[in-house]
Amino acid sequence: MIKQSEVRPMKPITGTWFDFYHCNPYEGDTWNAATQQFTAHDWELKLTEMAEAGMDTFVLLSVALYGKAFYPSEVMPLRWDTVCPDPLEAVLAAGDKLNVSLYLGLGFFTTPIMGHLSMEGDYSRLRIDVARELSEKYGHHPSFAGWYFPVEAAIRDYFPDKYIAYANELANLCRKHGPDKVLIAPYGTRTAKCDDRFVAQLRSLEVDYIAYQDEIGVNRTTHEEAKRTFASLREAHDRAGKPLWADVELFRFQGKVLYPPDFERIEKQLETVSPWVDKVLGYQYLGMMNKPGSPVHAGHESSVKLYEDYMAFLERHDLRPRGVQGR
Repeated sequence: MIKQSEVRPMKPITGTWFDFYHCNPYEGDTWNAATQQFTAHDWELKLTEMAEAGMDTFVLLSVALYGKAFYPSEVMPLRWDTVCPDPLEAVLAAGDKLNVSLYLGLGFFTTPIMGHLSMEGDYSRLRIDVARELSEKYGHHPSFAGWYFPVEAAIRDYFPDKYIAYANELANLCRKHGPDKVLIAPYGTRTAKCDDRFVAQLRSLEVDYIAYQDEIGVNRTTHEEAKRTFASLREAHDRAGKPLWADVELFRFQGKVLYPPDFERIEKQLETVSPWVDKVLGYQYLGMMNKPGSPVHAGHESSVKLYEDYMAFLERHDLRPRGVQGR
């Protein structure tokens, strides 16, 4: 266990998920219409805005949804009707300029995630073909750092054995085509039983990064419970020799739609996980934060205040980024 004298200082959010169209019905209603109208230049502006706020890691939730691809695909010939002809190329090209890393979501090509949190959410043959196609079409981009598996591991004390087999098989497939880094983001974090069996599972998982959902935004846990959980995860990850990342939920529900919460709650979430984790990702900047006057505003008007409050927090803790470095 980490001693108090070894506790790490407050950490900023340095990574975020984003999407071309939000995968769950209703949740993205405040930004879906805006992102559908983004041009390639607009996507560059939005990624630049996020990078200026300190994001260096971007996780694309899906490259296809409802049986239609967001990029020119031979594997999935049906296309989303977006103003940008290839938003995937646009964000990767922007990522190259900004010297950031992108992880591409590999799964849920034909079904929404809502109600399908299982390995039935994508077809085996399809994800193999899509992985190969993405590697061939976009593998030349330096920003294409790895893969994100959106089929979430549902921890109930332990990782399901079936999920470990699934993740390892898909990770090995992806590494054959490249790039070779893999990120997953499990839920059920609060139930993790960080004993010898859990540590053995961590060692057997052939993924590079595990960003555990803090489950505050979905109201499944408390800050105190989350603190105890991440402290235990720190010990387990140290024993397993794996980095520990957090997936801090930057949203609140209003009905079925995602809205920005008060920053006080997010500040408490960051206080909770910072002592224990190596990196903090947020779900998600897009839709929940917008720079004042942004020409690529996407989300409810309250997202501007959340952005301002977060940037003021970075200033108070001397965590504000010093500028975006291009390649």
